[in-house]
Amino acid sequence: MSQHLQEAIAYSHRWINLIHQPQVSDTEAKSIIDESKQNFAEHFNRGWLEYRKSVTEAGDWAAVEWTGHGAVFTDILGREYIDCLGGYGLLDLGWSHPEVVDTVRAQLGRTPMPSQELIDPLRGVLAHLMAAITPGDIKYSFFCATGTEAVEGAIKLAKLYTRKPGFIAALKAFHGKTMGSLSMMGKSDYKQPVGILYGGPVFHVPFGDADALERQLDTCQKVGVEIAAVLLEPIQGEAGAIVPPDDFWPRARELTRQYGVLLIADEVQTGMGRTGKLWGVDHWDVQPDILAVAKSLGGGVMPVGAFCSTEEIWQPLMYPNPFMQTTTTGGGALACSAAIAAIHITLRDRLWEQAADKGDYFIPRLQSLADQYPQIFARITGKGLLIGMHFHDSTVGYKVAAGLFRRGVLVAGTLTNAQTVRIEPPLVISYEQIDQVLDRLTDTLAEIARTL
Repeated sequence: MSQHLQEAIAYSHRWINLIHQPQVSDTEAKSIIDESKQNFAEHFNRGWLEYRKSVTEAGDWAAVEWTGHGAVFTDILGREYIDCLGGYGLLDLGWSHPEVVDTVRAQLGRTPMPSQELIDPLRGVLAHLMAAITPGDIKYSFFCATGTEAVEGAIKLAKLYTRKPGFIAALKAFHGKTMGSLSMMGKSDYKQPVGILYGGPVFHVPFGDADALERQLDTCQKVGVEIAAVLLEPIQGEAGAIVPPDDFWPRARELTRQYGVLLIADEVQTGMGRTGKLWGVDHWDVQPDILAVAKSLGGGVMPVGAFCSTEEIWQPLMYPNPFMQTTTTGGGALACSAAIAAIHITLRDRLWEQAADKGDYFIPRLQSLADQYPQIFARITGKGLLIGMHFHDSTVGYKVAAGLFRRGVLVAGTLTNAQTVRIEPPLVISYEQIDQVLDRLTDTLAEIARTL
């Protein structure tokens, strides 16, 4: 065996022991921090380190996340942070929800992955539950691992069913970064460097502008460009918790039916209670033709996503070829067990109502701070616990995010830009923790105001 492989065995063995180790010493912790930064720089993505507050704002020792419970996580040196990022919607149930972890652990002891040939029961159970909890006549689901895969599947299904090539999406939309979903993205940052993506026509309209959507549908019809579907987030997440006018989604539903076009709801970030309703579209009583979901579906424990639709639209995935959409690892038993537990907890604890109530508590107090510091804030947006703090420029936004981090609160901007900072905590965050966040934000704002 080569020296490199022998070194790999020793290195992996060391880390397996660390994973099993309940606690690490201060010396070990600092060594892990240095090693983690080195690994990111040399083997993962050096550029990421420049955007990580854990490196830039953690003082002498970078913050390396180690454990967490509920809305609080602890770094490897034992420092605690209130999580107001929630994995961008991944951690709706909080860190390491014990019921989800226990369910996955029990399934792990039975069988972690399916044979691919026999019937694996949990996939059927999860599909049954999805039919029960999704809006309207949605009946069938396909399971994958990520939100971008869910959107890719929704795009593919729309094309298969309609036999049409075109799509309409929204400006500033975020639907993922694989080739098809990236084509639907409504910003140039991640598209322009890649070049030509999806080969069919994709048009973009301002989010929330139903008149613009109608004009685009009418233009496409008049010039003979066939549109398969309109793809929209109920509330734009990565754009900064942008809530559309109340007439937008009902009109989008009416227009798509009028023009014979499918309506796809990208609920990857908004689904399962985040915005104060179980599904984002429930705010407007709209039933989409296809729905994509991920993030919180895995309960913050396992990666799982899905795209779902009606029996009629699902036909081309079943006949004549039932293998039009497959995946080896998506919808495995561990993922399905986590999703089953996550759905059970979300419904039992009515977490969407908690999100609505806590948002009604949080947002007005943020607005009061914005009114107090107009030189810092531009506006506050959002519904439930998907909240956007919009600043006059990215520099000020970064100062707010960095100041909160130094005070033990994690928030983040919209990927490469801090002009908008999202507040997106686990839905299980307590009112006491919300008050602590508001107190620390007040201190941060006062500090920044003195420097402006």
